[in-house]
This record gives sequence, C-alpha cells and structure tokens, in this order.
Amino acid sequence: MAPEVDIDVRAAAEAWLADDPDPAARAELRELIDRLPATAGELADRFAGPLTFGTAGLRGRLRAGPNGMNLAVVTRAAAGLVGWLAEQGGTGPLVIGYDARHGSREFAEQTARVATGAGREALLLPAVLPTPVLAYAVRALDAVAGVMVTASHNPPQDNGYKVYLGARLGGPAGDGAQIVPPADAGIEAAIRGVASAAGVPLGDAGTVLDDKILAGYVDRAAAVLDVAGPRDLTVAYTPLHGVGGGTLVAAFAAAGFAAPAVVADQAEPDPEFPTVAFPNPEEPGAMDHLVALAGRTGADLAIANDPDADRCAVAVPGPDGAWRPLRGDELGVLLADHLIRRGTPGTYATTIVSSSLLGRLCAARGVPYAETLTGFKWIVRAAEDLAFGYEEALGYCVAPAMVRDKDGITAALTVAELAAGLKTEGRTLADRLDELAVEFGVHATDQLSVRVDDLAEIGAAMGRARSNPPATLRGAPVTEVTDRLPENDVLTFRTPSTRVVIRPSGTEPKLKAYLEVVEPVAGDDVAAARSRASAGLATLRAEIAAVLGV
Repeated sequence: MAPEVDIDVRAAAEAWLADDPDPAARAELRELIDRLPATAGELADRFAGPLTFGTAGLRGRLRAGPNGMNLAVVTRAAAGLVGWLAEQGGTGPLVIGYDARHGSREFAEQTARVATGAGREALLLPAVLPTPVLAYAVRALDAVAGVMVTASHNPPQDNGYKVYLGARLGGPAGDGAQIVPPADAGIEAAIRGVASAAGVPLGDAGTVLDDKILAGYVDRAAAVLDVAGPRDLTVAYTPLHGVGGGTLVAAFAAAGFAAPAVVADQAEPDPEFPTVAFPNPEEPGAMDHLVALAGRTGADLAIANDPDADRCAVAVPGPDGAWRPLRGDELGVLLADHLIRRGTPGTYATTIVSSSLLGRLCAARGVPYAETLTGFKWIVRAAEDLAFGYEEALGYCVAPAMVRDKDGITAALTVAELAAGLKTEGRTLADRLDELAVEFGVHATDQLSVRVDDLAEIGAAMGRARSNPPATLRGAPVTEVTDRLPENDVLTFRTPSTRVVIRPSGTEPKLKAYLEVVEPVAGDDVAAARSRASAGLATLRAEIAAVLGV
C-alpha cells in the first residue's frame, strides 16, 4: 500500500521548486513530485526543516530542498549572512574559498554574486585551496568575514558552508575564527528572513585573487619553524584526494624540507574519494595506501591531511617495522611539548573530550592552560594569548597569530620539525611519547563511535545514560557525574583513573563516547603500562556500550 501524501509537503515542494534558481534542482524536485505517493517519505525528509548551523556551520547532503546543500539554500544562506553583516555595521570585503567537492565552486561563486548584489566587495580565492588558507585570508585581507565551501572529511555526497568572522565582529580572540553564539543564531534568523531565493539580487562574480594570497600563506607557514632547526627527514604524504597536496608540498619546500613522497592514486583532488570508504584519516583503512608508501620509501614519518587540509594525521614506524597511526591526543601533546620546550609563550588549550595529559603537562611546566567545549571555534577563543590549541579529532593550531583555526599544513610542518630534531639525537616520536609516559603515566584514549540512520537513536541513547548512569567503571566507584544540559548535550563520568565524555557529533550523524584510562609507569616499564591501559580501554568500551544500549 502506497504511503499517504501530506498535502503540506506537496505544497511546500511545489513552492520551493517555483523559487529554486537551479534548473537541475528544479528537475530533481519535479521528478519526485511527479512520482508521489511513492516518494512521500523522501520529500518529507527534504522538507523536514532547513539545515542549521552546527559545530562547523552548514553541512548536509547535496540534494534539492531546504534540508540539503544546493544553490537555493546557498543563495539564502549568503543573503542572510550578508544582511546580518550589514545589520552589525561590519565593513570590509567578504572573502570566499572552496574545495574540490561537487558544487563547491558554484556555491562559492553564487555567494560572491549575492555579496556584490548587496553592495559588498567579494574576494574569491584563486583556486581550490585548503580551509586554513581561507582562515588565513580573513586575517591577512582584513575581511569582515569569510566563507569556506567544504564538508571537510564527510562522505562524497555532502557539502557544507563554514563562516568565519574578521576582527571587526569576532573581537581579538575571534579574529579569523569560526562563528559562535549569538552570531550563529543571528545569521540563521537572517536566513529565515530571506523570502525568496529567486528574488535575491545578484551582482558580478567579485574579484578573483591572484596567487599572492597563497604565497603569503606558504611563507608564513614556513616561518612558524625555527630557521636553524634540522631538516633531514624522509616523509610520505597523502592529501586523501583533497586539496592540500600542492600547498603542503610548497610549504615543505619553503621550510627547507625535501619534497615528501606522495601517494600517487590519492594525489589529485577527486570529489568521489574513490580509494577510501570515508575520506577521514581517523577511519580504519583510510591511511593504508600512505603507510604502504612509507614502508616502500623507508620514510621516517607518514603524514595525511583530510580533504580540506585542516586536519593532520601522523603514523610512525614501530620496532617491528609495522606503522602505527598516532591518536590525536598523542600528536596534540607531542606538539604542545615541543612548543613549550621551544619557549613559545601563551596559553595552551584543548577541549573537554581531549586527553587530560595536556593539563598535567602545562601544570608541570608552569604554562597557562585552558579547557573549552568541543570545536575549534571555542579553542581559539580560549585566550587572547593563545599559543597552541588542539582537539583529539586530529585538529591542531600551532600558529594562532596566522590562522585562528585548526591547520593541517602548519601542524604537518611542526611535527616534521620535531621528528627531524629527534632524529639527530637517534630518537623518534614514539621515544618522546614513552618519556612523557614515564613522567606523567600512560594516558590512553579511545572512542566509541556509533553512526546512526535515525537521529532519534542518539537522543534515546543519551536518555538511557542519564536515567541509569554507571555506579562503577573498571571496578572503581564513579566519583563524578557532570551533565551539561541544557546548555550542551554532554555527559561526563569520572573515577580517579578513568574518564568518559559522551556527546552527539556536531558534524555527522554519530554518537561519540570519548574514553580515557590513566596507568602509572612502574620501573620505566612503559610497555607493561600501555598493555594494562589497552586492556582497561577494552573493558571501559564494553561498559559504556552497555550504558548507552548500543
């Protein structure tokens, strides 16, 4: 029996179709309407509501309708943003970047036309480029705001729309940073106030910037490093079919490193990401081609960027020759330790879901430490004197005066500098991690991540954890339960040697539980402590899965 058709959904689809400026999207919707009632469920999902600003702005599937990324949604978003900027009295240009995903360039150019149609100068980056280059350009060009069209590491069928604020509206700590409340709510309200996508006035295509903006980024990235530091290092690299390759290779050359060996079948931008199940270096198998290349070339270090190059993943060889990806917490603490030892002043920051080791390191070294909610929009606002920030999801800010966001290019350069320095001493990144473990204990972290088809499953799981929290974890009484509702949907459970933070993902249909186990090192036997910590994480994972009912 065919599903019933909600007449309001049909009417909404017809109204949207009549206003959609994209002929291809109109044809897509017309085909769905003509096939009613068989397509009732699909249409209801597309008109369930508009995309909203999450952890990283708009992000959704490429499809017609308000609950998707398409030219009509982008037109309304751009008009709302430009109108909101005018209401705030923000002056200066809007700078726009885009990656190589399906629709990215078209969405960027439409954003420029909306801006110029409203009388605001629009500056387009000269080609598909990494997100950090856009974040840099907002500051370098003294822009009122920036837009980056990207879905970062999401699947091929997605795209997105990140918004950054310049100094005029973001304030000193938020200059060039992603939007936060109340700006996000204000922009959303302005978008809802756009009566018609077809009625938005469009101007010219704006000004396409020349290559000086990229050259400036590369020069500043190279200048992050100590000019006198060693550069003898063999690196294997992959941009994972994204847009980071050319920029990273140029930055390595400018910094004095030999060119990395690049995974050939992942070197060029490809919006289909054909060699990986998910274009996210955190996902199992995503770095397989990279570590294979690293083994063949005798590399000291293997580095991956995600598709828009704001994240950086690193793998290191073990004593048995097998390559091991470093967890985000491991690389984050290594970078912080390196910058502290290099004498970089200021506050070192991370999030409530990252390892507690950074806080202990900062306390021992006598440097300021800050902890924020999840997301780089919060990390970079932790302090005006921010020296370094990281999140466990492979995001690192090593040069906040240059890029007030996570930056996978400068992070790659900095970890290469660290590895080259250790190599001159006959040591490795793994050796330095062991030294930190001896000093502070093994801080082992892992994640229980549950991808869902129905977002209601996430709310149900969070409800189960709230109504029936664990009394013990790994045999020890839970000494602290923190529930951040209603401000944030985050639950934390602690024992003296265990911590669990549970939250929905802000960018994907996932429920995430962040697990940490701390094991002291006895008699310098780091291996034994790591083994105990690994077993502890396995136990903890099973306990939390039961609490969540997943």
